[in-house]
Amino acid sequence: MILPEEIFSNREIHSYIECGNNCLGAIGFTEHGFAHAKRSSNYARDILADLNYPERMCQLAAIAGYMHDIGNTVNRADHAHSGALMAFTILNKLKMPPEEIALICSAIGHHDEKTAYPVNPLAAALILSDKSDVRRTRVRKNAILDADIHDRVNYAVENTKLEIDPENKVCIFLITIATEICPVMEYFEIFLDRMVLCRKAAQTLGLQFELLINNTRLL
Repeated sequence: MILPEEIFSNREIHSYIECGNNCLGAIGFTEHGFAHAKRSSNYARDILADLNYPERMCQLAAIAGYMHDIGNTVNRADHAHSGALMAFTILNKLKMPPEEIALICSAIGHHDEKTAYPVNPLAAALILSDKSDVRRTRVRKNAILDADIHDRVNYAVENTKLEIDPENKVCIFLITIATEICPVMEYFEIFLDRMVLCRKAAQTLGLQFELLINNTRLL
């Protein structure tokens, strides 16, 4: 059985995450390195654990979350699809059972909002964990906030929290935004598609999705 800890320490995966993050840095995208990979892994695992999914499913979610952006090594365009193929090769070489590889590859291949869909609980957990990672520390040090709305929105976010309430069947995404840096409307300008996708992911898990920005419910 391949455990998440083995994936976290795998040198090949480490290299692809590092290279993919460097590629995105070169073209001006936000951080997609180890901090994002580990956060996505932890949140994906916790989401399914909170909903009492089997431990192995939670472990597979952690693996998918950690590996989901390795396709950026190839190109940002279609990175979900190339990443799924790369994950297949790596996990097959590690002799993971095909039924587990299939779930992980499906989740990775369906996480980018252009072609994403929560096709199974693993994919739904990955979508929620990935799309909720909006934070100031993802902005590159050389970013010019006035020139890039993505950097400006991420920099304006002071705090985020994704809460799962199994009893009331609710998934709540709480965000605190410094509106002097970025108005709330700019958040929606670039992240509306992602929030709609999060709502679909929550529904796949039997939850209602709620978005609260500065203590105001917007979805």
